[in-house]
Amino acid sequence: MAIKITDDCINCEACEPECPNNAIYAPEETWKFSDGTTFQDDEEHEPFSDEFFYIATEKCTECKGFNDEPACAAVCPVDCCVDDEDNVETEEELLDKKEKLHS
Repeated sequence: MAIKITDDCINCEACEPECPNNAIYAPEETWKFSDGTTFQDDEEHEPFSDEFFYIATEKCTECKGFNDEPACAAVCPVDCCVDDEDNVETEEELLDKKEKLHS
């Protein structure tokens, strides 16, 4: 399952540099698959939040293939990086996504 950032976010930016997929964006910032990955898709997508940092679900792999746990959750000082129950994926699906982003 992907990770999401709740509205408890204090916009401290601690999570953003930790994401191996560059899936974390500042409020109001558009996102692209090609940001920080080898996936060649420069289409800009609308931000998921205009108030707090957010995770582009399509790029989140829960750090599978990189870390033992989601790096964003490990560094978040207010514990607002949590499982996104609306986006459940198997470990195999997450690893396939990782390969797609970093092939």
